Amino acid sequence: MRFRPPGRRDDVPATRAGSSPAEGGVGTGRAGAAHEQPTPALTGEGGTGDPRPGDHEATVAPAPTWQRGERARAGIRALAIGSAQLLLIAAALVVVGWVLGRLWVILLPIILGLLFATVLWPPTRFLRRHGWPPALAAAVVLLAFLALIGGLVAVIAPQVADQVTELADQAADGLEQVQQWLQGPPFNIDEEQIGQYVDQAIDSVQANASNIAGYAATGASAVGNGLINLVLALVLAFFFIKDGPRWVPWLAAQAGPKAAPHVAALSQKTWSTLSEFIKQQALVGFVDAFFIGLGLWILDVPLVIPLAVLTFFGAFIPIIGAFVAGAFAVLIALVDEGFTVALIVFGIVLLVQQIEGNVLQPIIQGRGFNLHAAVVILAVTAGSSLAGIIGAFLGVPVAALIAVVYRYTRDALDGRHPEVAGDGTHARVAGDDDGAVLTRGPASQAPPAG
Repeated sequence: MRFRPPGRRDDVPATRAGSSPAEGGVGTGRAGAAHEQPTPALTGEGGTGDPRPGDHEATVAPAPTWQRGERARAGIRALAIGSAQLLLIAAALVVVGWVLGRLWVILLPIILGLLFATVLWPPTRFLRRHGWPPALAAAVVLLAFLALIGGLVAVIAPQVADQVTELADQAADGLEQVQQWLQGPPFNIDEEQIGQYVDQAIDSVQANASNIAGYAATGASAVGNGLINLVLALVLAFFFIKDGPRWVPWLAAQAGPKAAPHVAALSQKTWSTLSEFIKQQALVGFVDAFFIGLGLWILDVPLVIPLAVLTFFGAFIPIIGAFVAGAFAVLIALVDEGFTVALIVFGIVLLVQQIEGNVLQPIIQGRGFNLHAAVVILAVTAGSSLAGIIGAFLGVPVAALIAVVYRYTRDALDGRHPEVAGDGTHARVAGDDDGAVLTRGPASQAPPAG
């Protein structure tokens, strides 16, 4: 049996038409026969037009060449090198993540202090431009900031204290209404069954008293650590706004003349990104607080101002903050006004938060940070899964900073000189042994000489 390509028959000789095997073809002579390559005889059966019975047809795939093995080995070698590089990068990221996790106790106050500094720096700069000493300007602005926070607490606390007793009584009445509602159709639960459910809940709480105490201790410890981090962040913010203008020249001087323009440009871009984040979160929080507070005021729900302030600050903690603020508003509406008003408040809160979370916040942050809305949402999700509430709060600014560094590096590699400002100048280090300052000078295509 012979193996033939489709359409080739055994009884047809593999020679040109009109020629014989001995002559090598008409008009070609022995020279043509010398150049004619005989068709190799391959064993097998099948093929189109084969008169012999066969249960399959011959493959139409081409025969392998010697280059196939060499190219396969080259591809496997490239794949192995790429895999090794990917594993090294992954290992480096794991090490960096572990180091950052160990240093998180130090990094968190620094990050929060920088965020506070972005809020406090504009008034501090205003005072310094009008002749105030740096330390005095920073101290006055920081104290004014703390006074503002304290004033908000002073305004909110009396309203809460005046209405807490009334709300407690209304809460008890609300529970009785819920009990009566459960006793009616469609549940038809009698008072004895409700008492059994309450007793079971009490027994469950008593049985897990040790676990609950442990959770409470953990929560108290977390609150204590949060307060310590907050105080430390405020102290660091004072030094940031007092000595901040000196840090970039110091960093540029440590890096050297060639790297000074890049250090200054990256510092300015990252600082602008953090400032933009705070401004946008404040705008989103104001929109949430205004519309939810307006809805509560129209529905005559008590504690409108405290709930609006809580909603505003909750906007700085994506997802969790909005959920907690909305839950408080719905609960107070349920206790004070009843189920119908509470349902309306729930609809208002849900509508505002959906517009804020899916439309307003991604659009504002996407435009300000030049990030796609999907990247903003994924950054919040990844941050919350990695570091909880703080991670959700810091997810977007961290993603924006990564994007800033990536774009700057990309432009530098493409030779676009991102260190050059719009007026055609870049930063340069000037000074002597007594100190260094940053000056602006005309930029050339070539980097400054070292």
